[in-house]
Amino acid sequence: MEGKNEQRAGLLYGIGAYVMWGLVPLFWPLLKPSGAIEILAHRMVWSLGVVTIALLAVRRWAWIGELVRDRRKLALISVAAATITVNWGLYIWAVNNGQVVEASLGYFINPLVTIAMGVLLLGERLRPVQWVAVATGLTAVLVLAIGYGRPPWISLVLAFSFATYGLIKKKVNMGGLESLAAETAVLFVPALGFLLWLAATGKSTFTAGGTGHGFLLAATGIVTAIPLICFGAAAVRVPLSTLGLLQYLAPIFQFGLGVVYFKESMPPERWAGFALVWLALSLLTWDALRTARRNRALAVKLLATAAAAPATATPTPEGAAILPRDAAILPSDAAPPGGTTTPAPDAATTTGTETPNPAQPKIT
Repeated sequence: MEGKNEQRAGLLYGIGAYVMWGLVPLFWPLLKPSGAIEILAHRMVWSLGVVTIALLAVRRWAWIGELVRDRRKLALISVAAATITVNWGLYIWAVNNGQVVEASLGYFINPLVTIAMGVLLLGERLRPVQWVAVATGLTAVLVLAIGYGRPPWISLVLAFSFATYGLIKKKVNMGGLESLAAETAVLFVPALGFLLWLAATGKSTFTAGGTGHGFLLAATGIVTAIPLICFGAAAVRVPLSTLGLLQYLAPIFQFGLGVVYFKESMPPERWAGFALVWLALSLLTWDALRTARRNRALAVKLLATAAAAPATATPTPEGAAILPRDAAILPSDAAPPGGTTTPAPDAATTTGTETPNPAQPKIT
C-alpha cells in the first residue's frame, strides 16, 4: 500500500512539474518592460540563491570540492551553462514577442533532434520505426518552413540547444540541485555584472518598475527551482516511462496557450507541420513501449532460465550471462523511448536520475 501511495505522490509531483513548465509562458510577459536579457540575468542570479537555500536544507556540499578538482567536469559544466543560457534567453524572447507556438514546437521536435545527434555524434543505430519518425520530423520542418516563409529558426535553436545541453548533462552525470547550483554559479558573475551595469547606466527596470515588478523579477529564481524540485521528487517515485509520457505535457500546454490564450495565427500549413511532428512522436512512443515490453519479457525468460540451470553452470568469461542485443534487463519499467535521455524541460538539469526522453519536453 505504501508503494502505491509513493507512486501516486510521484505522479502528482511529475504532473505538477510539467504543468508548471507548460504554463510558464504566462509568467514572462508579466516582467515587461524588462527585456529578455535582463530577465535572463535576474533568473540566473536569483536561481543561485534559491538552490543555495535548498542545498543548505539538505546539507549536500561534498560535491563542490570534487567538481573543483575535476577540470574536465568543470569545463563541461561551463559549456552546459552557456548552452542553457542560449535556450533560456531565446525562449523568454520568443514568448514576449508573440512566438509561443513556434517555441513550443522546439520542445516537440527536441526528441527527434536528440535521436539525430545520437546517430551523428555517438554512432547509435536506430530501429526502422525510429528512422521513419526522424524522416517524418524532417518533413514536418520543411512543411513549416514553407508555411512560415522561412525556417522555424526559433524552434530549431531551442531544440538543438536543449539537445546539446542534454548530451553534455549525460556526460557530467550530476544530481539536479548540484548541477543547477554549479551552472548558475558559473553564470552568476556575468549576470550580476550585467545587472549592475544596467543600474549604473539607468537602464535597469528592477527598481524603476516599482516594488511589485522587482518582486516578480526576483521570483524568477522560484519559477526556475520549484518545478525542478517537484520533478526530482517524481523521478525517484515513478517509472522512467511514466516521466517520459508526462514530458509531453509541457509543450502541449505551451502550444495550447499560444493558440487559445495568445491567439497566435495557425494557418493550414502550420497545422500540417505540427500534425507531422505529432505523428513522428507517436511513432517513437509506440516503438519505445513495444521494445520495452519485449525486453522485459525476454529478461524474465532469461532470469527464469538462469534460475532453472544447475548451480554448477560455467560462467561466461565476464562472469555474467550473455544477453542478446537490445535485451538488457531493465528496471521495473520501460527504457526511455529512442534509447537516449534528455534533461527536463526548462530545468538546468535533472535529479540523479536522468530525465527520460518522452519519445524514445526550458524549457523556458
